[in-house]
Amino acid sequence: MDDVVIGIDASTTAVKAIAFTRDGKELFQAREAYPLSNPRPGHFEQDAEHWWTALLGALKQVTEAVGAARVAAIAIAHQRETFTLIDHAGKPLIPAILWLDERARPQVARLSAELGRETIRDWSGKPPDPTPALYAIAWLAEHQQQALDDAAALVDVHGFFVHRLTGRLVTSTASADPLGLLDVKNGTWHPELVEAAGLRPDQLPRLVAPGAICGGLGESVARLIGLKAGTPVVAGAGDGQAMGLGMGVYGEGKNYLSLGSGIVSGCYSHGITTSDAFRTLVSPTGSGFMLETVLRSGMQLVDWIVRTTGSPSAAALEKAAAEIAAGSEGLLVLPYWAGVMSPYWDGAARGAIVGLSLDHEPKHLFRAVLEGIAFEQAIASEAMETQASGKPAAMIAAGGGTNCALLMRIMATVLERPLSVSPVNEAAALGAAMLAASAIGWFASPETAAEAMAAPPTRHVDPIDGLVSGYRARRAIYRDLYQATRETHVRLGEVGQV
Repeated sequence: MDDVVIGIDASTTAVKAIAFTRDGKELFQAREAYPLSNPRPGHFEQDAEHWWTALLGALKQVTEAVGAARVAAIAIAHQRETFTLIDHAGKPLIPAILWLDERARPQVARLSAELGRETIRDWSGKPPDPTPALYAIAWLAEHQQQALDDAAALVDVHGFFVHRLTGRLVTSTASADPLGLLDVKNGTWHPELVEAAGLRPDQLPRLVAPGAICGGLGESVARLIGLKAGTPVVAGAGDGQAMGLGMGVYGEGKNYLSLGSGIVSGCYSHGITTSDAFRTLVSPTGSGFMLETVLRSGMQLVDWIVRTTGSPSAAALEKAAAEIAAGSEGLLVLPYWAGVMSPYWDGAARGAIVGLSLDHEPKHLFRAVLEGIAFEQAIASEAMETQASGKPAAMIAAGGGTNCALLMRIMATVLERPLSVSPVNEAAALGAAMLAASAIGWFASPETAAEAMAAPPTRHVDPIDGLVSGYRARRAIYRDLYQATRETHVRLGEVGQV
């Protein structure tokens, strides 16, 4: 029958395996969770064997639900920057180090000084920051040199799964790119970055383009999950790029906006461009590049406000905040509770609440946080679009934040454009499924697969014209807030605990 593809999304908390039909309809979803370890401050790890157990369990459930004869291919999206070391048999030698990990801040400073901050950014597309694996690998070279020497290979989540599924040491350029070891322009391992990390070239997987077939499913694995041996395993992409593809963003003219715990936005760029204002990534289609911004503390700030103020619920606060005038009666919030990536790349940065008075209540803080998130996104989008196409693009939003009607109205008004809302809940898995569908010939390219399989927006949110000029004036003040508080946060960090 061969009328179904499986998209896998191996996130920070779970593996989801989802069966999709040729038109992008979701048939069945299985989810298997795994734990996250925080053994020391700033250290975030997982056991890669937990990933594997979860993957097998999820794939087996999907196979049993839809039937092995229907599954034509599998493709993988996954948590980016996360990696582990394996021996020749594929056994992990260390706990996987996650994208959340911050142990390598000293290595960020060292490599930036040795190679040049702008040089690293222009080679890899990533401004120096603890998130890319480059720096955590350099940390291993300093603290666990024997494990690094003994490793047969360094693998991202995609490479680990492909090796287990097919026996081949292969990963996708769009999966490996966030590690920070690639020459982003050419889609090859960068020899100087590999050397700086302390790796040997023979320890790296073979790179293929997203949408290429990495290999066939091995017989022993096929028996475990009930699929046919030889089922194509297709090169996928990191979850951020795959999510954009799953939302239908695969060329110029559209941006994606994921309103989750963190807020991620991206747009397509035909040519290579690098900047501190965004990260440059290999496109999930294998053609062109994706420019991406990240705000670490997004909708989790809503949870923080509810918890900290003792409010009954986010819905109650939203209702109260909707009755307050735009501008939150003079309150302005810099939403850097978890530091800042683009455009400042400053781990010492922290949140700031400016303009507090005795008249302010939790509802004012709630609205001001939403406005701060929107101001931050407007500045980020402007920087990306200036480099990509020179003009504002249509924006498609997804994620839990789209359920906050007040945020969506504020965001559309501050961005000064309508927002479309995608109905897709599992866009990363759908993006992987699109690559699988293209690889097996259902469609001529990933772009045509996305055009056919992406669900149209279910609703649109328009700007409130009467508020545009006022928000534009407040955005200009907001733009200065980071520089006004930067040195204060640095000094507070240096003083430490009393």
